[in-house]
Amino acid sequence: MTNETKGRIVTALQLFVGVVFIFSGFVKVVDPLGSLYKVTDYLTAFHWDALKPLGFAGMNAMSAVEFVLGIGLVLGIRKKLVTLGVLAFMVFYTPLTLYLAIANPVSDCGCFGDALVITNWQTFWKNVFLLLAVIYIWKNLEYSNRGFCEKAEWAVLIYSFIFSIGLSAYCFQNLPVIDFRPYKIGANIQKGMEIPEGAPKDEYKTTLIYEKDGKKQEFTMENYPKDTTWKFVDSKSELIQQGYVPPIHDFVLEHPDDGDITDIILGDTNYVFLLVAHNLTEFDVVSNPGGAHFDYSDKVNAAYTYAHNHGYKFYCLTATGVESDDMAKYKAATKPEYEYLNADEIMLKTIIRSSPGLMIIKKGDVINKWAVKNIPTFNEPLDSVKEGQMTLPNNWLTVLICAILYLIPLGIGFAASKKLCCKNKEQ
Repeated sequence: MTNETKGRIVTALQLFVGVVFIFSGFVKVVDPLGSLYKVTDYLTAFHWDALKPLGFAGMNAMSAVEFVLGIGLVLGIRKKLVTLGVLAFMVFYTPLTLYLAIANPVSDCGCFGDALVITNWQTFWKNVFLLLAVIYIWKNLEYSNRGFCEKAEWAVLIYSFIFSIGLSAYCFQNLPVIDFRPYKIGANIQKGMEIPEGAPKDEYKTTLIYEKDGKKQEFTMENYPKDTTWKFVDSKSELIQQGYVPPIHDFVLEHPDDGDITDIILGDTNYVFLLVAHNLTEFDVVSNPGGAHFDYSDKVNAAYTYAHNHGYKFYCLTATGVESDDMAKYKAATKPEYEYLNADEIMLKTIIRSSPGLMIIKKGDVINKWAVKNIPTFNEPLDSVKEGQMTLPNNWLTVLICAILYLIPLGIGFAASKKLCCKNKEQ
């Protein structure tokens, strides 16, 4: 194999592995709370509860490093250090994902956040390929190209790290700039709950247990005894293959008096305001009611007043029991006038990361969502709001905006580094 061919292979592998790392890091950076939920699942599964306080900072730092390593591979900067960092990642995660594939303590590894959900076995084989690719890059590092002047390389890596941490902080304080979940703006909740015609169904293996002469024996549905001397004792079913699971499968809203009113809310032809509070024990007004205050209660109450005056329904969705002491403390502190509905906490965290946060739907369509601090001041009826003011840019436009914000300073730095390199050569 010629040196030129080796160089092309190394460059192709650098681009591929680098893009995977950039994508994996980026989707977790823009959804820091979602990443925290997944890390918490891991720590719970491995009984490492003592590490949970470090989960948020650790996950954000790791996501940022993953993004930076991907940038370093793609641009060919600090080649030895970056490649060694990627190799360390893969040496750690490949055996870990093998364990996850075998033991299955967590059904979704979360390596690509909510943007791309793959099975644990798919994750393992993906990591095997990446590990082999990085080993090849490491052994043939001299054939890779450098994109930046050596003196500017550290600046690029540091800038990339700061950018990713800053973007993560922004998404934490507000909402993810890109929403990969089934409740994203513009999605229809009913359609997300539908099962396509012909979709695979769950497959079970049923075992029948019969007894004869004091001895029990297991049979299948095909060979169970017809002889009346056998007495049926029990049966058990085992899921051998999971069927199609719709993106939304747990959207259930329970009214304390009327029961399940999910269909009523999703079928409402008018706007419906849904205030989402994952668990009321999160708020100081519940854990420390004496003198504590809820910073954004005025915004929430103003939105309720607006909705009430214009004939829009307004509910608060929470996993906290409607008749619980925590609910009583929350009501005493915030003095709300809206009704409460109970819902699954995981589902609420999937709907909106902010707690509380506000979502407006109409006929099941998600019209808009806000973190509580960003709830706007509503004035005129929503039907009269100009097109575009009630929705956010779509995901691809947001990706483009993020890319521009990142690439403009990077491009300036690239031009400056090339100029510096040329100047050094002339000298």
